[in-house]
Amino acid sequence: MARILFVMTGADRWTMADGTKHPTGFWAEEAAVPYELFKGAGHEVTVATPGGVVPPVDRASLAPEVNGGAEGAQRVADTLAGFTELQHPVRLADVELDDYDAVFYPGGHGPMEDLAGDADSGRLLARTLHSGKPLGVVCHGPAALLAAVDADGANAFAGYRVAAFTNDEETQAGLADKAPWLLHDRLREAGVLVQEGEPWAPFVVADRNLVTGQNPSSAGPLAEELLKRLA
Repeated sequence: MARILFVMTGADRWTMADGTKHPTGFWAEEAAVPYELFKGAGHEVTVATPGGVVPPVDRASLAPEVNGGAEGAQRVADTLAGFTELQHPVRLADVELDDYDAVFYPGGHGPMEDLAGDADSGRLLARTLHSGKPLGVVCHGPAALLAAVDADGANAFAGYRVAAFTNDEETQAGLADKAPWLLHDRLREAGVLVQEGEPWAPFVVADRNLVTGQNPSSAGPLAEELLKRLA
């Protein structure tokens, strides 16, 4: 049995370029599908958030329209209802990497608000990367990579190939022109080698111990890749 740490957003709002607050949180599929796979394989999951707050789900991510219909939406809702670890997160600042065998970051727009600038998360990401332990990050989760910088401002993930939510997908989702910044742009500015697949199709990139996925549909394939590395 492996111990897998889910690092999740504590933000339920994303501040737009004009200062308005867009309701958000974590994207349900990106947490529920990997959780189901990890627990089904007999592994243990712990959730960590900034300040140890209960991670908020983006209510839009529970809709049938983004879950393949009513049956898919019900399955995701049922999985989250059984994901009891969500209600008992540990404080990100208290996490000891030695206690875990792998680290996973779900997305949603929440990480754009808090994890993108969270120093505790940034240090954990850099330590995990250098430890060689499996590290999975999906969709908007790679926003957290922006905080993994050293004293000189260099990013720990510079030169790594990464998949993340694309500018095209953000545009099609209707938020690109309202966003304070775009994930792909910031990652590239940090020296991260962003790879792009087709919009909304599963696309996973593995580079050394880092495994990343582009969008919600990539969460399952990413989790399967992490399971292979834990076998």
